[in-house]
Amino acid sequence: MRSIRGVSDSSRPGSRWARRTGLGVVLSVLASLLVVLTGGGTATAAFNPAAFDFWVESPTMGPIKTRILRAADGNTDRVVYALDGMRAREDLSGWEIETNIAEAMAAANINVVMPVGGQSSFYTDWNAPSEFFGIPAGTGSANTGSGATDALSGGPGKSYRYEWETFLTRDLRWALRDRLGFNPNRNGVFGLSMGGSAALTMAAYHPDQFSFAGAFSGYLNISAPGMREAIRLAMIDAGGYNVDSMAPPWGPQWLRMDPFVFAPNLVNNNTRLYIAAASGRPTAMDGPNMGTVNGMALEALALANTRAFQVRMATLGGGNVAYSFPEYGIHAWNNWQDEAYRMLPDLSANIG
Repeated sequence: MRSIRGVSDSSRPGSRWARRTGLGVVLSVLASLLVVLTGGGTATAAFNPAAFDFWVESPTMGPIKTRILRAADGNTDRVVYALDGMRAREDLSGWEIETNIAEAMAAANINVVMPVGGQSSFYTDWNAPSEFFGIPAGTGSANTGSGATDALSGGPGKSYRYEWETFLTRDLRWALRDRLGFNPNRNGVFGLSMGGSAALTMAAYHPDQFSFAGAFSGYLNISAPGMREAIRLAMIDAGGYNVDSMAPPWGPQWLRMDPFVFAPNLVNNNTRLYIAAASGRPTAMDGPNMGTVNGMALEALALANTRAFQVRMATLGGGNVAYSFPEYGIHAWNNWQDEAYRMLPDLSANIG
């Protein structure tokens, strides 16, 4: 293993994690409460006219839009999927709205695939449509985009069952091959927060499709004490979704989506990994506001999860991973954009 930035591997993250276990629980509750109380900031769409809409039918979810940006040299062999975070929107991917990463990757001769939608989905196949107390969706207030008032309102994944893993690894994968000629094998996948955890899940169970996976500020130890309830509160805030509809507590379906549990798959597959989490200390770009406070707490939680995952991989002898632990950075797009740039050479060398 190698460390890219920040704390080196010689700092014995295992002992540090042991001392922080109790702190992790506190942070998980604190971070979730902060999100619920203050919500998230709005963003202005940065539509890229060079990208195009690519619609694919999901038998379960209906027509799903993906934004595609072609590689500058026109190749169809090098492909990466960019996964969004908890507040994924229905018009554009956060990667297109908030960053210029798609353009940078296309310039590096990589075809960029940006699925649109999947708010609070973890890009997994859910157990059931999201509902609370057996009350069907659509009986509450109109979607506000944030807060518990959305719990009984309609929306994606409420009138139907989310089936994102199947969509990404079957429906979209083969449509990209058949309609655009994209290579369906040795692709890359990366994401932030929710999408970071999901990127590792995709690579763990679909190694023929994904030879590379990147996770920025991911929750990579979701069975740790307090994590399920932290995710519960965050999903209620991000659209009013019920974690129990996604996966029953502590059952096989929940454990299947926990990177800490499926880490042996990643080692056995020899998937090239790029794993990053910042310190939670704000940069000069992070203003003095509640959004920064939220981002600090959430990144501290992601860092604790990532350090636990690092220890897990070390015990398994995993030498297929590069880590990045910047001294500054919070749970925010400027941090994830920087990490994507740092990841790009590794991604480029391990796909196609």
